[in-house]
Amino acid sequence: MGLHQYITGLTNLEWLDRAPGFFKYQQHSVAAHSFKVAAIAQMLGDIEEQAGNTIDWKMLYEKSLNHDYTERFIGDIKTPVKYATPELRHMLARVEDHMTENFIQNEVPEELQDIYRRRLSEGKDDSLEGKILSVADKVDLLYESFGEIQKGNPETVYMDIFKESLTTIVSFKAMPSVQYFLENIMPDLLNEDFSDRDKLAAITKQIVPAYHVAR
Repeated sequence: MGLHQYITGLTNLEWLDRAPGFFKYQQHSVAAHSFKVAAIAQMLGDIEEQAGNTIDWKMLYEKSLNHDYTERFIGDIKTPVKYATPELRHMLARVEDHMTENFIQNEVPEELQDIYRRRLSEGKDDSLEGKILSVADKVDLLYESFGEIQKGNPETVYMDIFKESLTTIVSFKAMPSVQYFLENIMPDLLNEDFSDRDKLAAITKQIVPAYHVAR
């Protein structure tokens, strides 16, 4: 028993589409998403560190790189379905945890099992690294939805995803990295040239009342 199936699973993530069931101009795989979240988490970690906060970089990279690995077992379930009821979310989490533990016991060498239990566990906790992961995950989702809106995708779900992502990001507004994102990155995003710019600006102002689009 080695880590062959772990490596194989990385390839499987390349074939798992994000936001399944919706028309999209650009496909995004779970593997690509994991890389982007790790890169965004790195950026946010840099900003937190410059603000005087201590970052456990090993933990941050582990959390961000592996945060969706277990989707190889159950796929990327639509967010509205996943969060339809607390009971359903709990049931899906139990199934994922069971399949992950079964995978670890059967495919990971015993001397490495505790390491992979940590790496494949839920990374969005109350630690600074867990909060950075939560924000980075939503930043990438926000940009994925923005890309579809910018291209004129008629599916209204992408406006909903944009709004939900930004709302979650703003819930971490006490973090210096989130303040930086809202003050220095969002203006550039909204100042792009696209037909629904005014609508996205209105949504942003609704979620962040003090927000100004023009800079």
